[in-house]
Order: sequence, then C-alpha cells, then structure tokens
Amino acid sequence: MKNAWYLLEDELDYRKACERFEEVKYATRESPDHKEKMLLAFLIDDYGKRNSMLPELDPIEFIKIRMEDFGYKPADLAKAYGDKGTVSKVLNYKQALSLNMIRKFSKILRIPAEALIKEYKLQ
Repeated sequence: MKNAWYLLEDELDYRKACERFEEVKYATRESPDHKEKMLLAFLIDDYGKRNSMLPELDPIEFIKIRMEDFGYKPADLAKAYGDKGTVSKVLNYKQALSLNMIRKFSKILRIPAEALIKEYKLQ
C-alpha cells in the first residue's frame, strides 16, 4: 500500500520521505512509482527551503567565510565588482555594501541576497 503524502511538517516526516525516496528514486517514467518519486522530490525540497537556517553572521563575516570556502581573495571580488579600493573598505567595515555589490557577491559567492542586506556596524 502506498503512503498518502502531505506537506512535511517535522524532522520525522522529512526522514520518512527521504527513506521512501531512496526506495523509488530510480523509478522510470513508465513505473507506477514515478509520480510518487516526483512528489517526494518536491516535498523534500520544499521542507529544506522552509527549514534551512542561515547562520547568524553579519554580512561581511558571511562573505569572508564564503571567500575562504571558494579560495577567493579580495582581488577576486574586486575583479567581479570592478573596484579594489571599495572592496577593501567593505571587507574592513569602513564602507557599507552597495546594492550592486550585494547582487554581484550574492551571485559569485552563492549567498542569498537576504543574508547580505542585514544591518551591521561600520568602524
């Protein structure tokens, strides 16, 4: 008997959905399990989006962590942004991130823009 799936509300629901997905993940389009596989993929993704927790970091610390993750130097960000001096000022808390920087850094460093628009103190 197949499970009746619904929005995943807690970690237990999530684990059950993941376990079932592992059982049906290779179901072909012709298989009776294909639609269930597709629904489970959607539900698992939705649960992850609703429950992902971004670390409580100020935007500059988040940028520095992601730079380290990718092996980037300030010069790499300057190439993308176009101004080495401004990037240096931002990374040293001397100048706030601009909207243009937020857009570019969000894309390059794969940081959600919401994480970069948080307020933080300048020196």
